[in-house]
Amino acid sequence: MSTIEQAETDRGLPIKAVPVRHPGRWVAVAILLLLAAMAAHSLVTNPNWRWDTFSEYVFTKVVFQGLLKTIWITAASMLIGIVLGVILAVMRMSPNPVVKTVAWLYIWFFRGTPVLVQIVFWVYLAQLYKYVSLGIPFGPGFIFFNVNELIPIVMGGVLALGLNEAAYMAEIVRSGILSVGKGQTEAAEALGMTRGKVMRRVVLPQAMRIIVPPTGNELISMLKTTSLLVLAGITELFTTVQNIYNSNYQQIPLLVVASMWYLVVTSILSVGQFYLERRFGRGVVGSRQQRAKRRLATMGPA
Repeated sequence: MSTIEQAETDRGLPIKAVPVRHPGRWVAVAILLLLAAMAAHSLVTNPNWRWDTFSEYVFTKVVFQGLLKTIWITAASMLIGIVLGVILAVMRMSPNPVVKTVAWLYIWFFRGTPVLVQIVFWVYLAQLYKYVSLGIPFGPGFIFFNVNELIPIVMGGVLALGLNEAAYMAEIVRSGILSVGKGQTEAAEALGMTRGKVMRRVVLPQAMRIIVPPTGNELISMLKTTSLLVLAGITELFTTVQNIYNSNYQQIPLLVVASMWYLVVTSILSVGQFYLERRFGRGVVGSRQQRAKRRLATMGPA
């Protein structure tokens, strides 16, 4: 910087600043546009995509039925995972060592074994226990249930996904609870609130801003994980399109059909996640902006 420019800076006069040029960015943009154009050209000109087959099956009733079952399984599994995950998170933070150990062992087991193995185990549970009974512990039973009737194949898949998800949700909820300052809990207990009421009315509402983003990711992941139920013969979306292309041998267009519906539902869930995050983060974002404004207002000239 010259002596004149330094003097102008000291007097607070404006400086003619030249923005830094980034030629690498334009090169990257050009490469990305070229790749996008090549991909679009391939989609239009390659006849092996079989867009006629895609349009024939994309809105068929059987595909819609598979999609609805996928959504139902996702919702039911996530409900089990969230409810049980909250319970496990509270147990993990319990001062009772037995309760804490039980929760830790549950999380350790279900996070340490593949979800595919758990699905197969629950679907074929009747090979291990043909009947379950209610009666005297270690004594005679009075009421007997057939496991195949008590836990149908679809319910076995839902249980496998939900119980596995609970282990991950427990850690997500626990991290959200730990993000709330201890002063909040101490103040609520000083007012005479019980531990359960403190958790429901003080801690969990504040922890939601930490819990919601990873929970949304888990929900989207659960939607796609339902495709593993194809091994159990449950006719969700992927199993439905697989049954179709097993008969007409048009694998690619039918896989595109399934992928499109997964993308549609995932996009809707992402929009819902965005609004939930914005709702639970309103106070935090506002307070941060206010603190930044106050900090700038109090800063004097350098």
